[in-house]
Amino acid sequence: MTTNLRLKSLSRTALGLVLGLGLAGAVAFQPARAFAQTVEAAPTPPAAVRVVPRAEGAGPALWIVRDADSTLYLFGTVHVLRPTTAWGSARVDAAFDSADQIWFEISNPDDQAAILPLIQQHGISPDRPLSSLLTAEEMEALNALAASAGMPAGQVDVFRPWFAGLVLSIAPSIKAGYDPLSGVETILKARAEAAGKPINGLETIDKQVAILAGMSEADQLAFLRTLLEAWEDATVELDRLVGAWATGDVALLEEIAVDEMQADAPALYEALLVRRNTDWADQIQTLLEGSGTIFMAVGAAHLAGDDSVQEILEDRGVTVARAE
Repeated sequence: MTTNLRLKSLSRTALGLVLGLGLAGAVAFQPARAFAQTVEAAPTPPAAVRVVPRAEGAGPALWIVRDADSTLYLFGTVHVLRPTTAWGSARVDAAFDSADQIWFEISNPDDQAAILPLIQQHGISPDRPLSSLLTAEEMEALNALAASAGMPAGQVDVFRPWFAGLVLSIAPSIKAGYDPLSGVETILKARAEAAGKPINGLETIDKQVAILAGMSEADQLAFLRTLLEAWEDATVELDRLVGAWATGDVALLEEIAVDEMQADAPALYEALLVRRNTDWADQIQTLLEGSGTIFMAVGAAHLAGDDSVQEILEDRGVTVARAE
């Protein structure tokens, strides 16, 4: 593999994280400097219902899971988007409007009062700074990336490796105009609240923090190092990924966001996708025991590849069809 291809692969591993964890969107709501301090989060005002530009063609992919008395729609999302991203779809709108319940990865991605204490507890480690774990060359790259995101020199040093990787994987996209307020979950949550639809979460914020914080330090550092090697390509690759998602090109999305993570960061792939997809398939089967219509929106990386939620359900004999 050439150096250019290798760096592209590494940047895609970081993109898999951004696309596979609702926590990524939640962290993007808060300036990174706040996490290193003891601050009281201001209440997040309710998001306004936004009009989304219409996608060309059919738009992002949507799947349907049905049994005799229930319907569940599976919709893959991107947690941060440019406000101009065209992903609106009459098909998705109809599925959402028909639902009795709305489900996300986490029900409160904009709840800074919930996330800040968790990050300060599990993401900050001043007694074991990154400068004691990384080489001088790696620290130089880390500080350069932090500076490019507008963070003071040395601030990231107190972050644990997993949290530094998460924050710095998001930072280039925010600088390039991506916005958590334009993320799919934020927009759909505002719609659900306006329509009075019950909102549920497959996980809690503390569980999502534990997914990354619970990885070994060696695996956390491996993820951080992939980012440091490839961050300059991150926005270009994210644009390509969003383009694949917005046009329903699941095969390309799998190539960009899933395959490289599986090959280059197997521990992250197992923790971020495989175990969680299996748990969500369990929850979906439980929901299907009831009746009614559910709209479930989760990071698009969970709905691509051999270990996707749909593949797990189909392996268990549950019929899943892509909406046409």
